[in-house]
Amino acid sequence: MMKTKKKILAVLSTTALFAGILAGCGSSDSKSASGGGDSKETTLTLLMDNQSPATMDGFKAVAAEFEKKYHIKTEIETRPGGSEGDNLVKTRLSTGDMTDLVAYNSGSLLQALNPEKNFVDLTNESYMDTLLDTFKTSVTVDKKVYGVPVGGFSAGGWLYNKKVYQELGLSVPKTWDELMANNEKIKAAGKTAVIGTYKDTWTSQVIFLADNYNVLAEAPSFPDDFTANKAKMATTPAALRSFEKLEEINKKGYMNKDFNSTGYEAGLKMLVDGTGVQYPIISFALANIATLYPDKVDDIGFFPQPGDSADKNGVTAWAPGAIYINKASEHVDEAKKWAEFFVTPEAVELFMSKSAPNGPAAIKDVKLPDNVYGAVKDMIPYFDEGKTAPALEFLSPLKGPNLPQITSEVGGGMKSAKEGAAAYDQDVEKQAKQLGLKGW
Repeated sequence: MMKTKKKILAVLSTTALFAGILAGCGSSDSKSASGGGDSKETTLTLLMDNQSPATMDGFKAVAAEFEKKYHIKTEIETRPGGSEGDNLVKTRLSTGDMTDLVAYNSGSLLQALNPEKNFVDLTNESYMDTLLDTFKTSVTVDKKVYGVPVGGFSAGGWLYNKKVYQELGLSVPKTWDELMANNEKIKAAGKTAVIGTYKDTWTSQVIFLADNYNVLAEAPSFPDDFTANKAKMATTPAALRSFEKLEEINKKGYMNKDFNSTGYEAGLKMLVDGTGVQYPIISFALANIATLYPDKVDDIGFFPQPGDSADKNGVTAWAPGAIYINKASEHVDEAKKWAEFFVTPEAVELFMSKSAPNGPAAIKDVKLPDNVYGAVKDMIPYFDEGKTAPALEFLSPLKGPNLPQITSEVGGGMKSAKEGAAAYDQDVEKQAKQLGLKGW
């Protein structure tokens, strides 16, 4: 127990140390360590979130090799995750205080950053043909490609403790009713069936977001109709069902009682300890588990969020985040060289050696290492069989900024599913008008 606490503190301290040492570093030139008083070595700066120490290690490994080859240094800055981090990125872009390279989300959140104004167009770079089209779509705005992938695809669904499943004689659920039946058995055994970590409000969204495969199975045109203001969450049964699932978990008392004060990392600990048995989360959480509890990561399995029919079982997938180049950087050419190196087989292999993939690669002809997490192996068949669908934020530019608060309220019993869906419809209406979308 004490060793685990010390390890958690060590990871947090390391992240905080990098944030403290590297924060505020701007693009600058520094004298080369190789001597020659007049020679200068360019230093690029890169901003990433502080949610994954493994990703930090991957960037550091690639940056070290890049420096050897091109004599260009990379300094890494960290920012918070969630809405706080989003606001910081927007502020730094608007004030001209952004780093040369930015690691950030793809999909609808990218569009909210006005990429044409803020990021370098990479459409015609020679390496573009090596990137999967499904990824390029997620970083394309007005037919221009702005980013290169960080890691592979992730899956939204449920991580579960395989040992506890075995102890209780449970099978992986293929329908929502089967999942509810498992929850009852887990609850009866005195354990937390569904881990709730609403202290970090972004985690409250996952049950809603991971349901998009099931929404599309029932309403294939919903993303386009939603974007064009022809369909609403509150009046589309398949979309409303996603909020109803969130509401049902709360009504039946399946979450830990302290879900409002429990954070993401505490939730991971509950999962690996087996005091909490299932955690609705995106698969990038596996990297955090591997860092904090390396001897427990293979005790964790994955299953997609079930729909109402076992015949339509599949995974909602997230395109990886990306590296973007600040258009206002004084070192755009060097940053382009960095991005080009980042997607080479050599760099991808280096990155994966430090930050194991959470799903299939976004670069052609890249094979996953044999020692990928067991939970990743659980999700690969769905990708191989084409039983995947993108999360809504990759099919529509609409993702209301208040979604974490709304899902927290529905999941916490403060709003009904219908009220939450209506509130979200109002939230995206404001965003749609800001984006100037037709039909709004």
